[in-house]
Amino acid sequence: MDKSRPKSVSVTVADVALKAGVSKATAARVLGGYGTVSDRVREAVTAAARLLDYRPNELARSMTTGRSGTIGVVVGDIENPFFSLAVRGISDVARRAGFTVILINSGEDVDLERAAIRTLLAKRVDGLIVSPAKDHDVEHLHEAIRSGLPLVLLDRGSDTLDVDTVIADDRHAAENITRRLIALGHRRIVYLTACDTPDHSFRAVEDINTGSVRRRIEGYLGVCLEASLTGMEKWVHVGAVTPEKTHRIVSEMLQSAQRPTAIIASDSIIALEVFKVHRQLGLSIPEDVSLISFDDADWTSVTTPPVTVVRQPVYDLGAKAAELLVDRLNGKGRTARKIVLETEYVERASMGRAP
Repeated sequence: MDKSRPKSVSVTVADVALKAGVSKATAARVLGGYGTVSDRVREAVTAAARLLDYRPNELARSMTTGRSGTIGVVVGDIENPFFSLAVRGISDVARRAGFTVILINSGEDVDLERAAIRTLLAKRVDGLIVSPAKDHDVEHLHEAIRSGLPLVLLDRGSDTLDVDTVIADDRHAAENITRRLIALGHRRIVYLTACDTPDHSFRAVEDINTGSVRRRIEGYLGVCLEASLTGMEKWVHVGAVTPEKTHRIVSEMLQSAQRPTAIIASDSIIALEVFKVHRQLGLSIPEDVSLISFDDADWTSVTTPPVTVVRQPVYDLGAKAAELLVDRLNGKGRTARKIVLETEYVERASMGRAP
């Protein structure tokens, strides 16, 4: 007859110690991963824990070791393929280092981001990886730092936070594609972004609160100025935060008297809506309007025509952010590090000469 312990009864450290023939303190050292024991004792305790199906009490472990074994991650939009892939990179590195990821979506809302940070602090996470909704509204992140919690910024840096940061070379990428469009004769070039302003219009770079988008617009406007194209701020459109709003913005601009000859989409979700509107209006890409998108989403390579993109090292951004955080948790690194990863221009068939 099977006299094993009923599944409803929790197996304790004392049970494992009794089965292994060691003291409770010794079993706790093995199961908690601290202190020194012989290989023979470690194998005996591990075998006993496996046989009894021992599950560690994470709260008790946290109180003993001072760590919860968790990393808190806050991103702007988990439905965006960019953040999904970045989180995969974070999770893979964290798992190999023995950490579990707790993910919270801020919806690009600073108030929700503040609440997320409070929640993660209450859960006693060991460190944070955050993609700030607004890089100048980060007092809640300063508070987390003052509490002693290691923090890494993902994709979006902040001049007011002296912490490890991982970003892509957004400005250089925007400069590159803008030069290519100008070389093809384009002058009415739209940059379309989900970032918004209080009055839903763009006047200056300072209006943009998201670092990665601001760097791209700076690159775009800088190259336009080099080419003696003035007043290009009017071609920067903000507020493409949903497919419905993007559809309205694109429809209006493509049916205006001064129709753009090229559109730079700040992400693949916006680019997809731009592509749909072109079809609905009976316009051709690139004969009527050229299209280029940040993010190499799967769909961009199978459309007719396939879409030219800026391929970002999204997985590597997440993985590198997690590596920096794990280093901090392991006592490595003193000064804040800023890692800039290169993007790749992938030319397909959606860019042509200006009509």
